[in-house]
Amino acid sequence: MDPEHLAQLESALGQVTGFIYPNEVELHWSILIVIYPYLTGLVAGAFILASLERVFNVKELQPTYRLALLTALAFLIVAPMPLQAHLGHPERAFEIFLTPNSASAMAMFGFVYAWYLMVVLLMEIWFDYRADLVRWRQSDKGVMKLVHWVISLGSRDISPAAVAFDRKAVQFITIVGIPSAFLLHGYVGFIFGSVKANPWWSSVLMPIVFLFSAIVSGISMVLLIYYVTTLLRRKALDMKCLNTLASFLLYTLIIDLSLEALDFIHRLYESEESIEILEQLIFGKLFLSLTIVQILLGTIVPIVFLAAARFSELPNEMKRMIYFVAAVLVQVGIFSTRWNVVIGGQLFSKSLRGLTAYKLEFGGQEGLLVAVGLLVLPFVILALLLKILPPWEDATTDPDPEPSEAQLT
Repeated sequence: MDPEHLAQLESALGQVTGFIYPNEVELHWSILIVIYPYLTGLVAGAFILASLERVFNVKELQPTYRLALLTALAFLIVAPMPLQAHLGHPERAFEIFLTPNSASAMAMFGFVYAWYLMVVLLMEIWFDYRADLVRWRQSDKGVMKLVHWVISLGSRDISPAAVAFDRKAVQFITIVGIPSAFLLHGYVGFIFGSVKANPWWSSVLMPIVFLFSAIVSGISMVLLIYYVTTLLRRKALDMKCLNTLASFLLYTLIIDLSLEALDFIHRLYESEESIEILEQLIFGKLFLSLTIVQILLGTIVPIVFLAAARFSELPNEMKRMIYFVAAVLVQVGIFSTRWNVVIGGQLFSKSLRGLTAYKLEFGGQEGLLVAVGLLVLPFVILALLLKILPPWEDATTDPDPEPSEAQLT
């Protein structure tokens, strides 16, 4: 063993408590695998939020409908990048389509991703924006005129019949997209829950917990983006929309906390041989990230804040600020949740006798710098999408205008 690897091994062994085999000192899944379920959760949650307005007729959420779709698209584009960066050979990703393996949940992600991106999300956005793209193209100049023409696929019909068909298509695609969103993120929890050899992951509630935490993260992220973009545009925030977002965020947070508590109680009731090492993990290595950040700051405090602001007579200015702070804390808590699942599940030995530690590097292929870049990239893509496809109500025209003779021809 060369001196560099020997020094790394000695450094890692210095963080080990209890008995652990040498091949268990180094963690195989890094922060990139933490970011992956975090991003897919935001995608699923944002899409489900959009479906509340289009399928379940929650009209108060109309100002965030298109914004939620574009948010889902921006994060979905980046979602597979952490996996590709972790594997080191992104050019091999296409092979899962050439040699599909239906028995591998990880391999099937490629097909789930392609279905959700190409069929569900892009088609819904296209049908929802098609008539506006035609109108924008008539007044655009320069590059934007060409961009909107390409995105609209040369469509010209904005007659009432065509617009009505677009709406029916959007509603149908949204209905199909709801279970697709569940499948996109639920399978991540399915993968972790299927690892029977790891007692931290092996739980039948894992897919359900992942789903509800995804809904929580998506709602809070759309709330944050709506809040910030509206202020940057110097427009007034829609309090009915914010109150409705806060209500849904509060309800899903309560359900998510209840499911996680149920999972913890179930583990205590079973009291398997792994309960002792899990207790050491929870009150030792993960005390700060799990108890303080995830549960207290990321769940309980937002619940108290949202409930106090939503069901009180506080001024709107104070309510808006409380909603914003609660949404930020929720994002911190959800990321901590992903961290505790991915990293926490690798911190104890297979012999259930010892604990190790994870050292996050700054540079390198799986370091902090790459992780921050992957977290910032969706917002850069979203900014570009908002420029090309503005979701604001004041950027669109009457959805049912009387068509001119030129438009009909």
